[in-house]
Amino acid sequence: MLELYNTTTLKCSKLITQHYSTSFTLGIKTLAKRFHLPIYAIYGFVRYADEIVDTFHQHNKKELLERFRKDTFDAIAEKISLNPVLHSFQLVVNQYQIEQELIEAFLHSMEMDLYFKEYNDSKYKEYIYGSAEAVGLMCLRVFCEGNNEMYEKLKEPARSLGSAFQKINFLRDLRSDYYERGRTYFPEVNFEKFDEKAKKLIEADIQKDFDEAYKGIVQLPKGAKMGVYLAYVYYTTLFKKIKAQPAETIMQKRIRVPDLHKFTLLLKSYFKFQLNAI
Repeated sequence: MLELYNTTTLKCSKLITQHYSTSFTLGIKTLAKRFHLPIYAIYGFVRYADEIVDTFHQHNKKELLERFRKDTFDAIAEKISLNPVLHSFQLVVNQYQIEQELIEAFLHSMEMDLYFKEYNDSKYKEYIYGSAEAVGLMCLRVFCEGNNEMYEKLKEPARSLGSAFQKINFLRDLRSDYYERGRTYFPEVNFEKFDEKAKKLIEADIQKDFDEAYKGIVQLPKGAKMGVYLAYVYYTTLFKKIKAQPAETIMQKRIRVPDLHKFTLLLKSYFKFQLNAI
């Protein structure tokens, strides 16, 4: 019956992904089927850790995060947890030999959100590594299925993709991060006077990440390429929409890609993939 428990906990993480992110769910569905549940498990873990620091305002977030950290590493070491999210995550960590350093880096970035409201350049890079690049590397471990040579070759492009995604999230969520959470992630940017010059510098940095990331996407194994490419297409589309808006608009509203447009992007990406044009 252990197999039933394992499957049930993995499906819990799938349910979490479906409820929290239609875009991420769409991307996972285009991966080879063997990757679906492992990536759902990673997302479920990441999402619930993020909830601790962003949502549970009536509770002691520091204590909750410390407990979550302890429970995470206990689950990995003991290969069991009665928390379905942590059990499904430990299954993936142990099967694909995901490094503890990546998990530590991610949880450290979550902890940074409890203490840091403004980031200098070094803390900004530290935060992005843990919150986004490390998560991308966890997924890459799954996609490479034990092929360490492939993992090392694709490691830097995977980091660049995670970095680009996170920076776009920061741009998209400027208003809510600044006014609702009191956070400013981009270093040396005056958000009371956020202007076109500051916006274009951030956009140039993101474009550099995307250029590096694409080199890795085209080298991914076939079972992973379509899903990752779709995420890349979605985020580059969002990036174009953000670039087309003036700085003052970015501070006033959250830019998004409508669901119908996402579906169109899915179809276009699928046909490109079938024609080996990626």
